[in-house]
Amino acid sequence: MRIERTSISGRLRRSAQLLAAVSAIAASLYAVPAAGAAPSAAARLSAANAAVDRSGVKGIAWYTDAASGKVVVTADSTVSAAQVAALKHDAVQVNRTSGVFTPLLSAGDAIYGGQYRCSLGFNVVKGGTYYFLTAGHCGKVATTWYTNSSHSTLIGPTIGYSFPGNDYALVRYDNASLSHPGGFTAANAFVGETVTRKGSTTGVHSGKVTALNVTVRYSGSGGGRVGGLIQTTVCAEPGDSGGPLYDGTKALGITSGGSGDCTSGGTTFFQPVTEAASVYGVTVY
Repeated sequence: MRIERTSISGRLRRSAQLLAAVSAIAASLYAVPAAGAAPSAAARLSAANAAVDRSGVKGIAWYTDAASGKVVVTADSTVSAAQVAALKHDAVQVNRTSGVFTPLLSAGDAIYGGQYRCSLGFNVVKGGTYYFLTAGHCGKVATTWYTNSSHSTLIGPTIGYSFPGNDYALVRYDNASLSHPGGFTAANAFVGETVTRKGSTTGVHSGKVTALNVTVRYSGSGGGRVGGLIQTTVCAEPGDSGGPLYDGTKALGITSGGSGDCTSGGTTFFQPVTEAASVYGVTVY
């Protein structure tokens, strides 16, 4: 076994170099023109939001909280201490969370496409043709969907999807023998709202909406940057992707991704239904 001997002066030199590198990153992220009047509070927040986005750090979610005058960043367990230090600024609040922010995709039961399992979101209609909404990262990996893992009972094809950037997809019902019940109306969520999520892995769970218009940069090779999301305290696990978020008969969101599980809890993000329905010109019913 070979053991590398490092002098104290060498270790101090490397520590100084790391500190200088982090300081340089932070300075470049939050640099503002020296000339002109001091920026307004709105301009400071806008600049801070852009800087967090520009950082490229994976495993973070962020939104602008005008009330506190901060851009609130939540960093998952993959984000290093150096990256957290680089993100910190007087207009940025960084919180840590356990787990890893990932799209909640898995293999199993519910709706099946290829080797993947997702969850059906909300049924929708357009011109007498029936469809359903699910997660865009599900639509990205499968062109045809079935009700069972053996792929013997067809549902229909993926008509369109958007991921990353957004996280919604549209699937058409081509099997006339399948029912597609409704009972919902598309609506916008609000902070503090008590909401419920249903998914094929963990069933029904409830929680609160904690933020709107949240941007997430998911970790892992299947991740990406998604904006305009609803952040909640509702738990979710792989396979719950695409499932519905609702409040009574109000259809609010489509399960996108998050961290944690339904034993210890976690943070979950949802694509607003109103945006997906508008893009595809369909009506939630």
